[in-house]
Amino acid sequence: MSTIVDSMRDLRAAQKPSRGVGAYSRYINRPFGRLLAAVAHTMGLSPNTVTLVSGTVTMSGIAVLATVKPAWWSALLVAGLLVLGYALDSADGQVARLSGRSSPEGEWLDHVIDAVKLATLHLAVAISWYRWFDLSDRWLLVPLLFQAVTSAFFFTEIVTDLLRRHARLRFPDRAAAPDPNATSSPLYALAVVPADYGLWCLAFLTWWVEDLFVALYTGLAVVNALLLPAACVRWFRSVRALPS
Repeated sequence: MSTIVDSMRDLRAAQKPSRGVGAYSRYINRPFGRLLAAVAHTMGLSPNTVTLVSGTVTMSGIAVLATVKPAWWSALLVAGLLVLGYALDSADGQVARLSGRSSPEGEWLDHVIDAVKLATLHLAVAISWYRWFDLSDRWLLVPLLFQAVTSAFFFTEIVTDLLRRHARLRFPDRAAAPDPNATSSPLYALAVVPADYGLWCLAFLTWWVEDLFVALYTGLAVVNALLLPAACVRWFRSVRALPS
């Protein structure tokens, strides 16, 4: 137990900046991931092993969503698997920082699994709606729209981060590294929480109540579609400010 406590203490001093992070990820997922990272580190698990476990847990939740009829227990199972998978997704990077075992292949694996889960989550919702919900086929456009918005968010954020890192490597004197203590206000964290994957995970607790889930999920889709242009403008300005 003392080893886990020691690992938790070391992890608190090795956290990524919380600037721009949604409330769920900032206040719930990262602390949960920190605990899982301490346990994994104590067990001697590698960061890539934690990543693979995260992907397995998440894809199991998505498989249940697409293949099992909505009920209170299946909704709890889907939400629980997605929440646990997301916490493990936070834990793998923390294990890498704690153990000094960060690697290009680890980052690659992490991003690939993220891409797969984001490419399949909303498709599983569409399958679920088609199989079990009493909805017009037009409603299937909602998860398809959410899928398009999610993909655009993910890949735009990835390329923005890639360009920033490239600029820091080529122009270390002109492109400052991010401040590890940088943070956003709690109000900002709440404002962007509809785009927080963790909130989507919790939304599946209502999956077994058709009208409530459809309303909640559709609201999240609409808000994310509105947030995407604003995020793209902010990211474009940050990239334009980089040294050429």
